[in-house]
Amino acid sequence: MKTRVDVPSLVALLCVPSLLLAQAPSLSTPAVEARIDALLKRMTLEEKVGQVNQISPGIAFGPQGQRLDAEAQVAAGRVGSMLNLQDGKQADAFQKIAMEQSRLHIPLIFGLDVIHGYRTTFPIPLGLASTWDPKLIEQTCRVAAQEASAQGVRWTFSPMVDIARDARWGRIAESAGEDPYLGAVLAKAYVRGYQGERLDEPTSILACVKHFVGYGAAEGGRDYNSTEISERLLRQVYFPPFQAAIQEGTASLMASFNALNGVPVTSNAFILDQILRREWGFQGLLVSDYDAVAETIPHGIANDGATAARKAFLAGLDVDMGGGVFLSELATLVRSGAVPQTRLDEAVRRLLRLKFALGLFEHPYTGGAPADTPLSPKALELARRAAEESFVLLRNEAIDGTPLLPLKARVGKKIALIGPHAEDAVEMLGSWSVRGRAADVTTLRAALAQRMAQEQMTLLCAKGTDYFGTDESGFAQALSAAREADVVVMTLGETAEHTGEGTSRAHLDLPGNQEKLLEAVAATGKPIVLLLFTGRPLTITWASQHVPAILEAWAPGNQAGPALVRTLFGDVNPCGRLTVSFPRAVGQEPLYYNALSTGRPVHTDTDLTRPPRGYEASRWTSRYIDEFNAPLYPFGHGLSYTTFQFSPVKVSAQSLSATAVNEKGAQLTASAEVTNTGTRAGTTVVQLYLRLQGTSVARPVRELKGFQRLELAPGQTGHVTFQIGREALAFWNLDMKELAEPATLTLWIGPDSASGSPAEVRLTD
Repeated sequence: MKTRVDVPSLVALLCVPSLLLAQAPSLSTPAVEARIDALLKRMTLEEKVGQVNQISPGIAFGPQGQRLDAEAQVAAGRVGSMLNLQDGKQADAFQKIAMEQSRLHIPLIFGLDVIHGYRTTFPIPLGLASTWDPKLIEQTCRVAAQEASAQGVRWTFSPMVDIARDARWGRIAESAGEDPYLGAVLAKAYVRGYQGERLDEPTSILACVKHFVGYGAAEGGRDYNSTEISERLLRQVYFPPFQAAIQEGTASLMASFNALNGVPVTSNAFILDQILRREWGFQGLLVSDYDAVAETIPHGIANDGATAARKAFLAGLDVDMGGGVFLSELATLVRSGAVPQTRLDEAVRRLLRLKFALGLFEHPYTGGAPADTPLSPKALELARRAAEESFVLLRNEAIDGTPLLPLKARVGKKIALIGPHAEDAVEMLGSWSVRGRAADVTTLRAALAQRMAQEQMTLLCAKGTDYFGTDESGFAQALSAAREADVVVMTLGETAEHTGEGTSRAHLDLPGNQEKLLEAVAATGKPIVLLLFTGRPLTITWASQHVPAILEAWAPGNQAGPALVRTLFGDVNPCGRLTVSFPRAVGQEPLYYNALSTGRPVHTDTDLTRPPRGYEASRWTSRYIDEFNAPLYPFGHGLSYTTFQFSPVKVSAQSLSATAVNEKGAQLTASAEVTNTGTRAGTTVVQLYLRLQGTSVARPVRELKGFQRLELAPGQTGHVTFQIGREALAFWNLDMKELAEPATLTLWIGPDSASGSPAEVRLTD
């Protein structure tokens, strides 16, 4: 007998209106502004310049590039903020200098790249995004804020909300993936988690949303490379996560490294001033990326530090991170009139406002929390749950009529654990693990050995190979273990050095000779579960054809071992969904689901398994002659240990007035029923997609406009409803106005971006 649950729509709750951007409550009050005014009147020009200078301990630079003494600079009031301090003891030492030796006793703000946890390390952001769970992400950021603030860190350079459509780009690991709607929803969650309810709470830290903007569209997927993005594409795809974060009240933004349409964003007045300040009304702090002001010289738009500083500062940048260019040049520029004094006062005011908001003038010190405090059980439990929800079951074929996963416990059964990740604690932390420690990680081997001892099973272990190189000396031991085992669990993938900043790849296959090892083990005929530890999609086409079960594990964090073991044995049911498309070949990159059609699309009945012969029709369509167009695994994909059935979409009307949508907020209701048709409870992510045709500009073949995580018992049916209104239907049209237009609207409610039965509605005049 089926039971039914009703699930409310998330569209109204998670939408990101961009025509009229709602502003978060202002941090400015008359009392705070009066205190800032009083300080500004007392500050010398050099002290004002010092406030917009951010340094890293031991790496402070002077006008000729010489190293400066950080302690002396703080004492002289020449530093406003610092980054990369080791712990609260060091932070308090510098703060003591600022509060007792500097003339005006203005406290410092300490910043750090707290990307996916501080001491408690959660899955990398791409893994967290795969949970499609904003509340969970908010909770992980709250833990990170609590731990970081205890060590004096009150400013994190996170979240990174760049839209990432190219798996070659290493920083895709820090992103939420390729979709602007999902990216906007998760951007809000990060800001809420870091900043808490009030910034003056001791455990709140400033969010810094980065990198504004277009960084993820680097040509060739090569980090720091130039980008060319039309204004319409910026507004439609790359802006929404930043707008959502501003709407949620982010205290700061970071300008991106890259040149955008020929102008480095660090000095791009259209982006930083016209869009961010004037159009969106952002009143928070705008900081450069590390050394980015000085980097406008090799970019080619400045020949000296003075020009670099002037262009960046007048474009709207407030704080120079690490480069020392503002410190060395701004005072002279202000005295000469090249930079108005009012512009400097404006930047200083923004920074001081945040220092007052954090309560640093009243409570500048950390309180002496020890840096080696053991991780809390609650934080570790959250880390385990986050890892479990981040895993994406890509493939799970049947062996003897039964899906290979979950593994069945049986006395005497033997499992071979093969691969370099099996007991590598460091690699479970992933890139940007900040203060994460290998000693806090429970590895897969440790957790699996414990579980199998309880089940009276035998564990056979062999590393097989290293991450890099061609050495096959470990193959023999690995093959011996595989032949003796009933099931093989292989742990392959990338290291932290492969992912994150500065790790662009021209090839997306398994590094070194890992695939050669995989093929050799598969030749034994034993069933294989492949665990992928990566920071990006890889080209695993061979594995997807020859390995029965594949689980994408990303870099799972502290609780990698327990989370993986519980998933492998079915204690928990995988529910992660991809937020990036997995390519079949690197030549498909950049690859993303929400692409435009062409005038010559491939027909659905075209045989893409072979190249076109002679002058047959498929030659003249937009296709590869040696590969499918479609990804190996599409955006939104993810399997479960149970199965779900989606009903056709039902709509509340067959037509809707575009004018009424624009002027009166008219809405359309779309609904579907989802039934758990399997034998165990599971969670699916119900996804709403739409397409508009007949519009003034071409629209993507599909766009995500809503989602809902839905947990169902066996036989249970959930009823899901979405309200589709202006936020979903408006786009930047031919006249660069964000409006809904008359069109044919196609809707899908399904499990991923490539599935679902369509429903059609007319948007009329």
